[in-house]
Amino acid sequence: MIGYQFMGKAHSHAYRDLPFYFDPKLKPVLKVVSGRNESAVSEAAEKMGWESYELDWRKVIERDDIDVVDIVTPNHTHAEIAIAAAEAGKHIITEKPLALTLDEARQMYEAVKKNKVKHMICHNYRFAPAVQVAKKLIEDGRIGKIYHFRANYLQDFIMDPEFPLVWRLKKEVSGSGSLGDIGAHSIDLARFLVGEFDEVVGTMETFIKERPIGEMAGGLSAKSDKSTLGEVTVDDAVTFIARFESGTLGTFEATRFAGGNRNKNKFEINGEKGSIRWDMENMNNLEVYIADDEPGLQGFRLINCTEEVHPYAGAYWPPGHIIGYEHTFIHLIYEFFNGIADNQQPAPNFEDGVKNQQVLTAIEESSKSKRWVKVSDF
Repeated sequence: MIGYQFMGKAHSHAYRDLPFYFDPKLKPVLKVVSGRNESAVSEAAEKMGWESYELDWRKVIERDDIDVVDIVTPNHTHAEIAIAAAEAGKHIITEKPLALTLDEARQMYEAVKKNKVKHMICHNYRFAPAVQVAKKLIEDGRIGKIYHFRANYLQDFIMDPEFPLVWRLKKEVSGSGSLGDIGAHSIDLARFLVGEFDEVVGTMETFIKERPIGEMAGGLSAKSDKSTLGEVTVDDAVTFIARFESGTLGTFEATRFAGGNRNKNKFEINGEKGSIRWDMENMNNLEVYIADDEPGLQGFRLINCTEEVHPYAGAYWPPGHIIGYEHTFIHLIYEFFNGIADNQQPAPNFEDGVKNQQVLTAIEESSKSKRWVKVSDF
C-alpha cells in the first residue's frame, strides 16, 4: 500500500477483516506499506498490521513478493505510481478520482490494459447493500423508465476560514475541490444506477480565496502555520445539471460549505413506476415508493437492508444489526480479490475512472464557458 493516512486506514481495515466475514478465493497478506515520513509510516505499519514499511514507493513495486499495489496517495501521484505498477505486472487498486487530469487517467487505463493486470477504483459507495438493492430494483424494472436522478454530496469541514490550505485545496495536487473529491462519488453512483452522461452545464465557486498554509493531520482534520497565507486554487462548491444518454435528467450539488452536514451523500431517483431514496448517513436504509400500491397506503417504505437476501448483508449479523462505512471497502476488496482469482475484471475499474474524469472535465469546461458541454467532446 502506497500511503497510510485516512484512506490507508480504511483499506487496511478492509484487508484485515475480509477473511473474517467472507471466504474470498484469495486472501490478502499485508506485506509492506510505503510513506515518506519514517516515524509516521513505521507507526502506521505496526498499528494497521503491515509486516514492513518502505520510504520509497518504487522499492515496493520492485519487490517480487508483491502482487497487488494499493494507491491511497494524493491525486497528483496516482498516474506515475499506477503506470509503474502496471508495467511491473502488479494488480492495482487506487483511490478516486483516478488521476489529476483526463489525459493521465487515459494513460493509466492504457497501461493496465497493455500489461493485462486487474484494476479497480475505490468508489466504495456502490457497495453499500442498500445501493446494491437499488441497482437490482432498477434492473428488474420495478421503478420503470427513470425521469430524474437527484444527488447531493454535502460536507462542512472546511467552512472555517482558518482551516488550512491542505493538499485538497491545491489544484496542482488534487485536480479540483469539491467536484473531484466528493462530486466524483455522485457521478459514479449516477453512472452505476442510471447510465452514461450525455451533456452537462454547471458552475463552480470558491468562497474563501486564501487560507493559512497547513497539512492534513489524519481523517479530515489538519494543522497550520497561521502566519502565512496561500491561495485556494480549487472549487469549494459545484452545482450542475446533466442529461443522460437514456433521457434521464440529473441535478447535482457537491459542497464542503453546507453547515451541519458531515457527510450527506444522498440521491433520489424518480421513475414512471416508483422512486428510490438513499442517504449515506443512514446507509443501511433504502426508501422505496411503488406507484401501484393501493390508495391510502402509498408512500415511501423504509427497507433496512440487513437481511440475508440483501447483497453482502448475509456475511454479517442478524437482521436489523447494522453495518458501517468501513464495510463498503470490505465488499469492494472482496470483488477485487475474487476478480484476480477468477481472471475476471471487476468494476468499478480504470475504465470507469476515465469515464468519471470525462464528466469532471466537462463540468469544469462548462463552468468556464457558461454553456452546455457534451461529455463526448472529451
